[in-house]
Amino acid sequence: MPEKYIELSSLLLSGSQEEAWKLLSEIKNSGQDSLYIYEELVAKAMAHIGYLWEKNEVTVADEHLATSTCEFILARYQWEKLREQEVPPKNQKAMFLCLQHEQHHLGLKMACNLFEESGWETRFMGPNLPLEYATTAAKEWKPEVISLSFSIIYHAEQLREYIEELESLPNSPIVIVGGRLISQYSFASHTSERTVLISSLAETQNWINHYPQGVETSVS
Repeated sequence: MPEKYIELSSLLLSGSQEEAWKLLSEIKNSGQDSLYIYEELVAKAMAHIGYLWEKNEVTVADEHLATSTCEFILARYQWEKLREQEVPPKNQKAMFLCLQHEQHHLGLKMACNLFEESGWETRFMGPNLPLEYATTAAKEWKPEVISLSFSIIYHAEQLREYIEELESLPNSPIVIVGGRLISQYSFASHTSERTVLISSLAETQNWINHYPQGVETSVS
């Protein structure tokens, strides 16, 4: 279904919630799992919209409408998925957030959904969360995993601060760092030996499947 993500991108840009949901449902009902839907449909559709924006073929307003429409179908999909599969809880917690000034959060949300589908209790803190608030939330909730997302290279120094602060919390959470930059650059000098670097949703699912084995090594 190589052309489906192009069709979805058009529906997202037009704000057609029901038509976008119908398309996603058709693919879901054809037997495709969440990983396929997220990576091959939703992520590619949003990447195509980003490409159109770079070519000045869509506006910032168009992109915002597409994002809000995408959020709608993702929320609806996750609600139905969790209702259908009834996965037993694992009594493990994961918190998800974007670094301060980072706004791109859909990939992080899909990663959060994969954790939920595997029985994890999650808290999605969303975009642009300052470190002090992330630290306070993590101290109170004590998640085993904290997932960070960033997509702007000059935020790398800020990334180091987040990792150092969050990994030093009393309950020693595993910090996962994800985003499109992970596969493009080395962040060894900004991370610790415990930090997990993940560049795709497929790697996210693989890490979840193997937890707690190998949690102190980066995914390559």
